[in-house]
Amino acid sequence: MNFNQEMANYFRARFPFLHITTWEEERVISELRTLAQSEEMIKTPRTFFTWSVTEGFKRNEESGPDAMKTPVKALDFIEKYKEPAIFVLKDFHVFLGGENRTADPSIIRKIRDLSVVLEKSPAPKNVVFLSPSEHIPFDLQKDLTVVEYGLPTFEDIKEVLRKMIDVNRSNSRITITLTSEDEERLAKAAMGLTLQEAENAFALALVTRGGLDLNSLESVLHEKQQIIKKTGVLEYIKSEPRISDVGGLENIKRWLKKRNRSWLDSAAEYGLPSPKGLLLTGVPGCGKSLIAKSISSMWHLPLLKLDMGKIFSGIVGSSEGNLRKAIATAEAISPCILWIDEIEKGLSGIDSSGDSGTSSRVFGTLLTWMQEKSKPVFVIATANNIQSLPPELLRKGRFDEIFFVDLPTKKERMDIFNIHLSKRLTSPKARGDFQIDEETLSLLADRTETFIGAEIEQICIAALFEAFSEERSLTVNDLKKVIANTVPLSKTQSEQIRKIREWANLRAVAATPQEDRAGYDKLPKINGADSAEPDQDISSTRGGRSLDF
Repeated sequence: MNFNQEMANYFRARFPFLHITTWEEERVISELRTLAQSEEMIKTPRTFFTWSVTEGFKRNEESGPDAMKTPVKALDFIEKYKEPAIFVLKDFHVFLGGENRTADPSIIRKIRDLSVVLEKSPAPKNVVFLSPSEHIPFDLQKDLTVVEYGLPTFEDIKEVLRKMIDVNRSNSRITITLTSEDEERLAKAAMGLTLQEAENAFALALVTRGGLDLNSLESVLHEKQQIIKKTGVLEYIKSEPRISDVGGLENIKRWLKKRNRSWLDSAAEYGLPSPKGLLLTGVPGCGKSLIAKSISSMWHLPLLKLDMGKIFSGIVGSSEGNLRKAIATAEAISPCILWIDEIEKGLSGIDSSGDSGTSSRVFGTLLTWMQEKSKPVFVIATANNIQSLPPELLRKGRFDEIFFVDLPTKKERMDIFNIHLSKRLTSPKARGDFQIDEETLSLLADRTETFIGAEIEQICIAALFEAFSEERSLTVNDLKKVIANTVPLSKTQSEQIRKIREWANLRAVAATPQEDRAGYDKLPKINGADSAEPDQDISSTRGGRSLDF
């Protein structure tokens, strides 16, 4: 049931007091004013009044006497008015307490008395409280009916975008290069904003870019940052890394590329649901977080990071509220990507009673939402210690797939060296005669067997410092020297890596495709000893099922 039909039913049923929580005051008033004159929907047309403490009652944009600006006098006017009417009272919540305000008992009593008068009145009269805050005193909880007023629909926002395009299309200083699909992406990116916020975002794009195109999404996402910052538990992550900045992990890349555009209407018409999410587990420092960040730039969707540490606070009951607030915000600005980093740390206390069951309740709320969510919120969770995660989180329905990210193969190490060296050797002084060719990359990859991606990045940085300190360009010997002095994680945490691999062998899909494992048929040496028997095939011990996408 839509908002207008719901309100029409309440008006016809003589509900005395209705409460609508929204920031979009003018949009609600416009809809209610039209509804008040609709004989088809409410049977008896009614006079429409708005009231505020600064203007008093206004009928047909004409202000009433100053005396009616006080809340008690306003309620008296409603009581004595004899004709069918709808009264919209703006920001009346300030007189009802809440948010460190003291309620006026005489006003609360007056509202309760008025409730009986309105129900028995010969002429139908309804009062609508309209405010951005949903505070209802305990004394009035049985008298007020709360009505949900949703944010603008996709069609509402698309109409605003179309009007802006039509108005500016003839302007020679503005360039508009939007295809129909680009318009859909732009309008859907603005979902979760009010109409005014969406219009501001589009206007900002026109001013800063001199037109509208697919890159105008940045202006829309900038506007959404304001909503995200106010939650206190969500962080907006700027999507700087691209999927091309990720070395290897082609199975994940292919999976993601196939699901690009999956949140558009064309996918729904094709019969496809929006993907639920991914769980990435594996060896620390091998690209899980980088993948999470790069999805945003690939799909042109905002990336929100959920900090599980901020969910849990010291006040009893507030942790569940914090999570619900974060979920509501993510759904409001959907389609979006919700990243839960190191999820195992946030759910580590669900089996203990030390927190009075708070962790279990938070976990239950998260599980229920992940299973039942209908809004296009793509959840990507990363975990290093997958064994500590509860089995309920891992069953089908929570995530579409679980990928295991292992130590990079030789081909992947070559890709990682190529990415970091190409990104940093942009200055002729730093590059000199250094050649990033197949032979050099192969040499470096051979010397960094069992090194993780994060260690390879730091090797490139440290080698550049060596060259910079001597005021010369980079050489292969600089890289060899740093590699020789680096003790990889695979040696310091060999047992933990072995356990992760054993767990993932039958429970996850390998992030690295079969074709990238050439020359990697046996597990690399860890801590000076083979992790597998000399002739043992890697697929039987190396984590991750050998599925290719």
